[in-house]
Amino acid sequence: MSVALSINLNKIALIRNSRPGNNPDVQEYAQQCIDLGCQGITVHPRPDQRHIRVSDIAPLTGLCRQHADIEFNIEGNPLEGALGDYPGFITLVEQALPDQCTLVPDSSDQPTSDHGFDLTKTGALLRPIIENLKQRGVRVSLFMDPDLEQIKLAKAVGADRIELYTGPFANAFVDGGHEKLLAQHIAAGQLANSIGLGINAGHDLNLNNLPAYRSVPHLTEVSIGHAFTLDSLQMSIDKAMECYLSALA
Repeated sequence: MSVALSINLNKIALIRNSRPGNNPDVQEYAQQCIDLGCQGITVHPRPDQRHIRVSDIAPLTGLCRQHADIEFNIEGNPLEGALGDYPGFITLVEQALPDQCTLVPDSSDQPTSDHGFDLTKTGALLRPIIENLKQRGVRVSLFMDPDLEQIKLAKAVGADRIELYTGPFANAFVDGGHEKLLAQHIAAGQLANSIGLGINAGHDLNLNNLPAYRSVPHLTEVSIGHAFTLDSLQMSIDKAMECYLSALA
């Protein structure tokens, strides 16, 4: 069974924001990715809007809704409040009602997400947030490390899926020392499936490490942005999409 590929648009938006104007056009890029065969679009709108902006969300929501087989995933910290024209993360999600919302425990000053939730500390806080989003028809995924006890807590607080944080695996893969971490992710996938959680994964996955990571059982979706953007520059977006879809088939 193939794994769905959701293209993260953050890096494309970051390039656009480095100059005045709207080049590259994030919406046009998303449409191109959809035309080439991806199954989803992911964005991570942060309060400082350093890449995806609030103004990107409505057009991308509309674009994804034009395609019945394309899922829109908005990820971010559920505790991020309003800042300027940024209305707060949960308000933004409530306005857009994406297919999926991936809750991530990153802070505003982090360059990128680098750890999963510790639900012994935040579970009670997340439970009503998760319930609210689910009542609005939004699937909820929690960004998690491959910690079996934490994954059990993800189910207990009401999550539909987890997104396994693959950064440490990707770093270890470079030096060939990834087997122990891969075994942890395999165990996490087995447990999550056994208790009724769907399994997503993301962070620094690329064409080199995806074949190994593909051994994680019951994997439903991966979110890839940085590596896909780099590969698109080196081999063309058409070829990059072909290679990623083949790796996930």
